Amino acid sequence: MTLSTRRQAKRAARREARRALPFWRRLLPTWRVTLGTLTALLLLAVGGFAVLYVIVPVPDPNAHAVAQNNIYLYADGTTEIARTGAVNRTDVTIDRIPLQTQQAVVSAEDRSFYQNRGIDLKGMVRAGWNTLLGKGMQGGSTITQQYVKNYYLTQDQTIERKGRELLIALKVDQQRDKKDILAGYLNSSYFGRGAYGIQSAAHAYYGVDVSELDLGQGAYLASLLQAPSLYDVRTATPANREKAIARWNYALDGMVQLGFLTTADRTAATFPEPIDPQPATGLSGQAGYLVGVADDYLISSGTIDAATLKAGGWRITTTFDKPRQDAFAKAVQTELTDELDPASRPATDTDVRVAGASVEPATGRVVAVYGGPDYAKQPYNDALRQDNQIGSTFKPIDLAAGLIAQHTLDGRPITVDSHYDGTSERPVTGGPTPYAPPNEDDTDYGSITLRYAMVKSVNSVYAQEGVDAGLARVRDTAVKLGIPDSVRGMDPANTSMTLGTATPSALDLAGAYATLANHGQAHTPWSVLKLERVNPGGAVDVPKTPEHTPTDAVARGIADSVTDVLRDVVSPRGTGAAALDLGRPAAGKTGTTDSNLSAWFAGYTPELTTAVGLFRENPKTHAKEPLAGTAGLTRINGGAFPTKIWTAYMTAALDGTPTQQFDLQTGHDTPGPDTWPTPTGSTSPSATATPTTGGDHTATNPAPGGAPTHAPSTPPTTGEPAPGPGPTTPSPQAPQPTSSQEQPSPTPRPTQTRPPRPTDPPTASGGPATRPAATTTP
Repeated sequence: MTLSTRRQAKRAARREARRALPFWRRLLPTWRVTLGTLTALLLLAVGGFAVLYVIVPVPDPNAHAVAQNNIYLYADGTTEIARTGAVNRTDVTIDRIPLQTQQAVVSAEDRSFYQNRGIDLKGMVRAGWNTLLGKGMQGGSTITQQYVKNYYLTQDQTIERKGRELLIALKVDQQRDKKDILAGYLNSSYFGRGAYGIQSAAHAYYGVDVSELDLGQGAYLASLLQAPSLYDVRTATPANREKAIARWNYALDGMVQLGFLTTADRTAATFPEPIDPQPATGLSGQAGYLVGVADDYLISSGTIDAATLKAGGWRITTTFDKPRQDAFAKAVQTELTDELDPASRPATDTDVRVAGASVEPATGRVVAVYGGPDYAKQPYNDALRQDNQIGSTFKPIDLAAGLIAQHTLDGRPITVDSHYDGTSERPVTGGPTPYAPPNEDDTDYGSITLRYAMVKSVNSVYAQEGVDAGLARVRDTAVKLGIPDSVRGMDPANTSMTLGTATPSALDLAGAYATLANHGQAHTPWSVLKLERVNPGGAVDVPKTPEHTPTDAVARGIADSVTDVLRDVVSPRGTGAAALDLGRPAAGKTGTTDSNLSAWFAGYTPELTTAVGLFRENPKTHAKEPLAGTAGLTRINGGAFPTKIWTAYMTAALDGTPTQQFDLQTGHDTPGPDTWPTPTGSTSPSATATPTTGGDHTATNPAPGGAPTHAPSTPPTTGEPAPGPGPTTPSPQAPQPTSSQEQPSPTPRPTQTRPPRPTDPPTASGGPATRPAATTTP
């Protein structure tokens, strides 16, 4: 048998053996076919890659070096706010950059930089795998790839751009020395504060030449490369500050791992605080604050990244209304600044600051903000800062959570007319931590309704009511209304959360109150109508902006019931009485924090919501200072300057617009437009018999007393039942008092007659059976 015959016989035998296999097995290719196919695909891929490598050239540098200004416009689309965005960059050679700074960058951004060939396949696979596992979008780019993207390509997130980036990175790595690549990367990267390149960053953050950077400073600039705007510790939120310092530690630890730094030197390193941001030219007055709010929105919403925005060339139409913006600045000047006398009262009338924001409830559009008097002199945007407690402006959130729960954990109804013990320093029962907050002026109120307790801002009542509603539910309600879940002071493990230890910004607070004004429909405040950029070739970039669809935060009946109560705060007997000068239907809440470190008023009409905060801050240490003594007054509460500024601004902002009535559906049989009470005060005989007291007090308030000037209402029975313990069916709501029923007059409590506090603090399991907390109206 010849060789050819034997081969034919073997093939025939294999065919016969395959025919004998089951049908499903014959559908699978043989190993020979599989191996041949994979080999062909591999050869095809290698050949295709080789062809692409040859035909894709290293392009000329992109147009970033000749970037245009950004132009910011008011909402009318024609009035200019500011021009910014000219590239602030001075290239330097690698020998001027300290070696430890170079090593810190390699440690933070690409630890295989000196070994890889421009790309890191293992890093790319690892990043892709982590992304698939749901650990967030992971970056696998090397320093060479990032340099190619910055210097030769664009920031576009496309497969085509990524493919070109890989090919060009391989070529650049072959054609250029690693030192040149690292220098190009450090000269083209964005570090925040408008600084492109390591030289500009050294000046912006430490006021020194790049050659003078020490180990800690270089490591911090290296950490900024991951998130330049978010990791600026002088302006970052507390959470982002922690992330920035963690990134700084990561860079230094990597230097030890790579052998660049000894353990002893690493241990001795301390975090180097950068200098305050220096204002950019053209951003004086209110312009810099408005630009900051717009930039923050564009970046945080994912509309555009910081580097692309700062590269310039964008025409940005904001939501800000110039007449209202001017009115805000004027209100602060006339109602506060003109009353200060730093020369006569340097210890109290200096460093007084205001944070403010104004939002349309129906749309979430930010129409005005107040971040400071002049960005050129104070380059901190106080409207966005999240480090001032909001005090009693948090109480409406407590109330909303209680109305959602409908019942306390032991089954008693929670309505706006539920009675609570208003005794000052009454220990809260059932809370996770001991808490016995005093009322203002240590005043005892006796048994009062939640409505009256809001009018007088009675701390002892709402500290207990928040616990009765459930602190986890209170926090969840705050987040749904619009308070960011990342702000500090909203930990359900602390009973004091109920009285406003949270630190949202003025814009955050305005957004939350706008949700109440919008009948429970929440909008995230937004500040950019559109942006576009004309490219050199004539093409126009128009990034897609987020949709502004409202979310269901709380039921309408809940939100409207809270609004109904807050209307009583803006009344002759309420802590927000100064807002009556607006002459329109309004609802709001005052807030004052411990040690008089901040004072707030947040309020709204049907068409506009505004929050105003007041605080003092040492300009060098940034430590908070008490407001007591400001403008010669013993105490500054939310009902004073914040409410006056709010009223002056809202008067001008709404001038010429029709007066709108609140359309509330609070559980009445026939809901509809309400009737605004006239500011004639209460007809109660006790209306003038007792002094004004409460959690927020202003000397301009008339004396308290009497029932509400309009009939109180109960929340609808459709609210969400509380989980956990409690009755399986909701208990009936408390009966409504008639208009003749009066709240008890508050009585100042002599300190010498106060009984001793219990030695054992209340536990989470609840207080004694006789505790006089929430009771229904008889």
